[in-house]
Amino acid sequence: MRLAGKTAIVTGGSSGFGAGIARKFIAEGAQVVIADINSTAAESLSDELGAAAFAAHVDVADLGSVKALAHQAEKDVGAVDIVINNAGVTHLPTPLDEVSEEDFDRVFSVNCKSVYLTAKTFVPAMKMRGSGVILNIASTAGVSPRPNLNWYNSSKGWMNTATKTMAVELAPFGIRVNAINPVAGETPLLASFMGEDTPEVRAKFLSTIPLGRFSTPEDIANSASYLCSDEASMVTGVCMEVDGGRCI
Repeated sequence: MRLAGKTAIVTGGSSGFGAGIARKFIAEGAQVVIADINSTAAESLSDELGAAAFAAHVDVADLGSVKALAHQAEKDVGAVDIVINNAGVTHLPTPLDEVSEEDFDRVFSVNCKSVYLTAKTFVPAMKMRGSGVILNIASTAGVSPRPNLNWYNSSKGWMNTATKTMAVELAPFGIRVNAINPVAGETPLLASFMGEDTPEVRAKFLSTIPLGRFSTPEDIANSASYLCSDEASMVTGVCMEVDGGRCI
């Protein structure tokens, strides 16, 4: 199994891409902490996935909460090998000058500040061990942005840049950092991206994806499994597009 003996934390792990990653990693032999602000959903998925899954509450935008997650993870699985920054939010499709300050702050706190907080919390131990993997779940929105999602697009572009600069700085410590840029997928955020979920709007979105379908949690999980495994030991600073050709 590709991830046998590894331990991982997946933020936003109770649904969507995060749940898909948790399922795949456990199937590949890892122990996984499913960290989510929705404790009930995290516990439900953990119960479903069995003894290798552990549920944890976290607010990824709060340092105290992230530190508490680290303490719980150490108790549940020991040293953490892999941190997956998957938790993310968006604002509804809105002209950039009409997005509320509250929505802007929420998007950047959850999508960007969280990467800083998990790095601040987990990188020191990875440096001491001389190994570790960080995977950021960004978006094609940060590569080929759509109008009216400006601040969400910007937050994911920030995540891609952070991935590359983290990779350069942390490589001498044996820590790899990569990102995945999924195209819109069948997750709880899909309706928010579209504004309204109708056959017409779906058809418009799909027309921009050459392979003609949305991404799935399994698509993202398969890519994550590779990037976080020893098979990718020479891969760092990569922002992999899993997008059916959307960004060509």
